[in-house]
Amino acid sequence: MDIRQILLKYWGFSSFRPMQEDIINSILEGKDTLALLPTGGGKSICFQIPTLAKEGLNIVVTPLIALMKDQVENLKKKGIKAVAIYSGMHPNEIEVAVNNCTYNNVKFLYLSPERLETDLIKLNIEKMKVNLLTVDEAHCISQWGYDFRPPYLKISDFRKYLPNVPVMALTATATPEVVQDIQQKLAFSSPNVFQRSFERKNLTYVVLKEENKLNRLLKVVNNLKGSGIVYMRSRKKTVEIAEFLQKNKITANYYHAGLDHKNREVRQNSWMQGKTQVMVATNAFGMGIDKPNVRFVVHLDITDSLEAYFQEAGRAGRDEKRSYAVLLYEDADIIDAKNNLTAQYPELKTIRLIYQALGNFYQLAIGSGKDVSFDFEISEFSSNYNFKQQTVYNSLKFLEKEGYILLQEIIDADSRIHFKTTKEDLYKFQVENVKYDKFIKVLLRSYSGLFTEFVKINENAIAKRIELNKEQVEKYLQLLEKYEILTYVKRKQKPQITFLAERQDSKDIYISDENYRDRKKASEKRLRSVLQYVSNNNKCRSQQLLEYFGETNTKRCGRCDVCIERNKIELSELEFDIVLKHIKPILKSKSCTVEEITKEVKGVNEDKIIKVVQWLLDNDKLYYDDQRKLSWKS
Repeated sequence: MDIRQILLKYWGFSSFRPMQEDIINSILEGKDTLALLPTGGGKSICFQIPTLAKEGLNIVVTPLIALMKDQVENLKKKGIKAVAIYSGMHPNEIEVAVNNCTYNNVKFLYLSPERLETDLIKLNIEKMKVNLLTVDEAHCISQWGYDFRPPYLKISDFRKYLPNVPVMALTATATPEVVQDIQQKLAFSSPNVFQRSFERKNLTYVVLKEENKLNRLLKVVNNLKGSGIVYMRSRKKTVEIAEFLQKNKITANYYHAGLDHKNREVRQNSWMQGKTQVMVATNAFGMGIDKPNVRFVVHLDITDSLEAYFQEAGRAGRDEKRSYAVLLYEDADIIDAKNNLTAQYPELKTIRLIYQALGNFYQLAIGSGKDVSFDFEISEFSSNYNFKQQTVYNSLKFLEKEGYILLQEIIDADSRIHFKTTKEDLYKFQVENVKYDKFIKVLLRSYSGLFTEFVKINENAIAKRIELNKEQVEKYLQLLEKYEILTYVKRKQKPQITFLAERQDSKDIYISDENYRDRKKASEKRLRSVLQYVSNNNKCRSQQLLEYFGETNTKRCGRCDVCIERNKIELSELEFDIVLKHIKPILKSKSCTVEEITKEVKGVNEDKIIKVVQWLLDNDKLYYDDQRKLSWKS
């Protein structure tokens, strides 16, 4: 089928967005391809369509389990076969998923990078007809990237099992340094990058230093109307800010990873439908959410990187209509951002100590525990060993990035079943065990696909159909599992921790000092870029962001807080820059009066010099010294 026909059949679009078709054709020509598309730029279509256009399946590597689940569900709704394999699944589920990829025309297999290393995948990969290896969130492979994950480095080794299969890498945000690193680490046969400009012409960036951030937030919400997101760093603050907005007659709710699945879904749907105007959330909110008419995104905390800020701010205005990304801060926020960065890097001995305590907590012998999942309450664990919760959390996130464990904050997966027998053997069992016959018939009538895959079930719904209570349904399912008729995976509703490798002696936990130091330095550099963006009132906000991502020949947006101030002086960008180019070196080398400056700068209108000097004073770039002379602030 032609790629345009596929686009129309499955997505209902008659034409591609800019660059999508070129990226798809690059893959169909068998070329290793890196696609840099902004948030909401239609990245998924770029790897899904070439897979559907060819025979075989696509292995999609991504670190985000929630995103895996979302994409698999969305593909299934379109009638496309897709499965995901991730830590915490029942071993039988994983086996069924692999068998379906090998024998049942599955088109997409979603995996975490750690899964590529498992024997089950390596032994079966040659039986699967793989037509593409997709690496989503590809910035994770670069040590200079803002979310570096060492397990990603093993992807290039995996390519030896897939000779002549192209690799596609995707990311929404990457600096030039990271772009180069991604291609090198994935062993591209030759450089091949498709990059759309990061410029968002309909999105206005605003940074305001505010003593009363909440009052300013109210003004933003009331003035801009429409749907919005307010990002906070802490869960507690999301609750407080949502309550503050509610008290001021704004429909708002909060969202974070600590809420159960049903709660999150209800809140997200209410916001998506416009019933809730503002969602106050941690960065857990936003992945895979495609709401085009978000009019504003407000940050009340400073992010750790411009990549994270750009991605979150970019959730506004995907419908190309005028929208705003507002960052409100005070001096205390800068101190908090620096402290938070320090906390993200606990000492290596502390990380090892917490890993050891974790193994003891679950009574795991060294060499055991691989792929085993446990319920995990961070408060219980922390108090048990007298650790601070923040230190535990940051240590576990570090161990997760290194590929030792997986921390899932709230697991609320539906119950699932799969018939292990053939239809013929099941019929014999029903004849020989009449008391289970009616129950099995209800299952078969209620759910399809039970013999080929694990299917989500609802025990309460089954109970109503068969006039039993939920506990009796669970008992029946457990008994059928005992008879090896089916596999029953009961719903879990608690945070989970999974050991991705056998438990090791803590002294063997390998996080090299050099690697640790380099990553910390890279994080500090990224935070410096954020703080520079926040404090730089001299350059257009859009230009600052674009320059960070390697786009240097750009024009002022004319609408951000910096541009609006500069527009007041009634000078063009070129005129302003010419004057600034003359006076900045003078004032950096010595103090001068306005009269001395105008005499020293030749061939420039005196009124223009005075306007630029006034603007620089208003924006805190110049100051008067004790002798009432102007000096440049360092």
